[in-house]
Amino acid sequence: MALLKRTPWLLIFFILAGGLLGGVMGEILLLFSPSGFLKDVFLKGYHIGITPPFTFDLHLVTFTFGFTFRINLLSLLGIILGIYTYKQA
Repeated sequence: MALLKRTPWLLIFFILAGGLLGGVMGEILLLFSPSGFLKDVFLKGYHIGITPPFTFDLHLVTFTFGFTFRINLLSLLGIILGIYTYKQA
């Protein structure tokens, strides 16, 4: 088994990929799961970020800055799995 060179960029990639896959799995489960306690626990998402976006207007140029993290339990599990995969690579 070939070992990858561990760089901070590779760790960021694994974290983002794990979070993205967990988020996608959460959205798929949202469509197919019945209403109830488990749906609320696994699929309830939290929005962390700047809402509404910050706007800086200089009359010549306007800058708009904003970001939002949408995280649910499956996204968090995907991030943990991404970190574990990075450590095993």
